Amino acid sequence: MVPSRPFSPRSLAAALVTVSVAGGAVNALASSHREAPFIAGSPKVDGTDFYMFRSYEQNREGFVTIIANYQPLQDAYGGPNYFTLDPNALYEIHIDNDGDAEEDLTFQFQFDNQYGQATAAGLITNGEVDTGNGGVQVPLAAVGPGSGSTPGLLNVVETFSVALVTGDRRSGQSAAVTETGSGESTFTKPVDNMGEKTIPDYAGYASQFVYDIDVPGCQASGARMFVGQRREGFVVNLGEVFDQINLNPLGARNSRSNTIGDKNVTSLALELPISCLTSGDDPVIGAWTTASKPQGRILNPAPAGATANANGKGPSVELGAWTQVSRLGNPLVNEVVIGITDKDKFNASEPKDDVGNFAPYVLYPTLPVLVEVLFDVPAPMPEGGRTDLLAVFVTGVTTAETDTPASFKFTAPANLTTPGEMLRLNTAIDPVLPGGAGYSDLGFIGCDLAGFPNGRRVTDDVVDIALTVAEGALLGENGVQTCSLAGSEPQVVNPGVVVNDGALPNLADFQTTFPYLATPVPGSPNESAAAAVTVSSN
Repeated sequence: MVPSRPFSPRSLAAALVTVSVAGGAVNALASSHREAPFIAGSPKVDGTDFYMFRSYEQNREGFVTIIANYQPLQDAYGGPNYFTLDPNALYEIHIDNDGDAEEDLTFQFQFDNQYGQATAAGLITNGEVDTGNGGVQVPLAAVGPGSGSTPGLLNVVETFSVALVTGDRRSGQSAAVTETGSGESTFTKPVDNMGEKTIPDYAGYASQFVYDIDVPGCQASGARMFVGQRREGFVVNLGEVFDQINLNPLGARNSRSNTIGDKNVTSLALELPISCLTSGDDPVIGAWTTASKPQGRILNPAPAGATANANGKGPSVELGAWTQVSRLGNPLVNEVVIGITDKDKFNASEPKDDVGNFAPYVLYPTLPVLVEVLFDVPAPMPEGGRTDLLAVFVTGVTTAETDTPASFKFTAPANLTTPGEMLRLNTAIDPVLPGGAGYSDLGFIGCDLAGFPNGRRVTDDVVDIALTVAEGALLGENGVQTCSLAGSEPQVVNPGVVVNDGALPNLADFQTTFPYLATPVPGSPNESAAAAVTVSSN
């Protein structure tokens, strides 16, 4: 575990002005759901949210939790085919721990879906129905009601494997992640929350799929993994935001509803020892998630079945080199920063190429200009463009003060050589328990340095942070809330003047234990699903 280090308030305050603008004004309004033309048509490989934070579960402070979410806006009732992941895709979580904007560690997830375990044979017991040799296939994903945390007979089973690649994601050294104790390298993903009749106790059912794992090359123990459906954790008044920011932006933070509060998402969650992620004495790591597909796809005009892909008789044959189609680090980048003609290009790109490919979008961000047009609020635009955003957005923030240890950085790698966009976390900053002392869902502008933009927790209200910073919070403009670190203690300035979308995170909608995102909304009965939609009053 990396020990906490002191930081210089004055230099950090100045630095965080820029980091919060970079993580806010640039990254505003919504998470990465349907953010690019191509990926909008491929939801199984659409990365929606990426979280990375020091674990705040009791006695887990020495770990970092990383969560990559895929398949946006899942309706709980979306049967009979629910939200399996793509067996012809490669899902990856990349970690850069030496400042060169290239992956040093990559966790690769691959899935295998098996269909057709249940037939009508044996379901009818009066002896009058002959189902034939092997029985007749049942059209549902599960057969028969469950009991407690045990589902009925499942007709769809997903398994997956995870490999850790050290070095380049395609040519580095690869080794399997295994279950602690058993040594098994094949894991099972819980079936989605179809409803309370199929799985009465879904929370208990899903908890059986939190695995203790052994990570290759990691000498520390205690790593955990969960892959499965969770309740959507991103909070946003989505429709009104994208209707030309049709809001009362200085109204109460809970004046509207979280319009995606009844949706689910699929999470790839890892909890890993800090010592196995950092490099040398540098506590800062950067990370992002990608999904890739084979280059070629041939459709079969006469498919033999969903499980026949291996012998070429399935609905399609996919082959060729892996081709990246989705990418996500900081929230909202592709959605509201990258121009519409470059969105697919961003999804296919790597952080090491960001300065050459996308720097103008950060130097001259269009979101503040849109806000000025709609609300007549001047958009900050220093001479020469937003060089502060470019520096912080792709390098992380460096503190510089005579009384600060030379090796200490806020979110900038100590040996930065190549800038690149990714979510960065200083693992030397202690975690803060949501709802506990010092916590704010506004992260830095609430004087909570353990929150966004120092990584991102599931409870951080990145929309309100973003909108407030876009209106000048950390530039001293428009009198909105910010945090001053100029004194001996952090102090909130202009408290309560928060530009917001009216949708406020409710801590009751999250877990304080791994995997932190809540039990997914059930598909049935309707009243149970409706009860999952909350409008916070806190």
